[in-house]
Amino acid sequence: MKLKIGSIFLLVAVVALSAFKNPTKPVTYTVDATKSTITWVGKKVTGSHNGTITLQSGSLKVNGKSVTGGTFTIDMNSIKDADGSAKLEGHLKADDFFGVAKFPTSTFVITKVAGAGANVTVSGNLTIKGITKPLSFPATVTVNADGTVSALAGKIVVDRTKYDIKYGSKSFFDSIGDKAINDEFELAVKLVAKK
Repeated sequence: MKLKIGSIFLLVAVVALSAFKNPTKPVTYTVDATKSTITWVGKKVTGSHNGTITLQSGSLKVNGKSVTGGTFTIDMNSIKDADGSAKLEGHLKADDFFGVAKFPTSTFVITKVAGAGANVTVSGNLTIKGITKPLSFPATVTVNADGTVSALAGKIVVDRTKYDIKYGSKSFFDSIGDKAINDEFELAVKLVAKK
């Protein structure tokens, strides 16, 4: 009888424990920098400029079909103007803007991904010129059949003045007139990551 009661107790314990499945651990995916792109647009009163910047490295934490975190490093020396203006590229790399000699990289660390399915809101901390500020933006994240993860954020708006980039800003220089440069610039990011 004691054996039967013990067996029943053991069976109940096994069934109860199996009901509480261990949550899966996030898997780290490495971003393929050769298949990933970052483009930028900066606007001013008299027009705009656009170009690219290179992702140096990155990783995504994926739990099942959901991205739960990630870290990205951007190579600030790789700033390119789409029109090929060496003068503009030099100015963007100078201390007036991104100060790449002192700050060769910028980083973004995901702190939260909210939403269900492919359309999510990504929140994290963006560090430019050694200054870290929170940033959130909409993104589309897909776990693909081939085992890769794709992420697309078509419009990330960054206020450069929060990172001590004040050159040509009407917020700081009232008399600048039509030489003013918008405080905000936009980034579009396409990531491809694999295990």
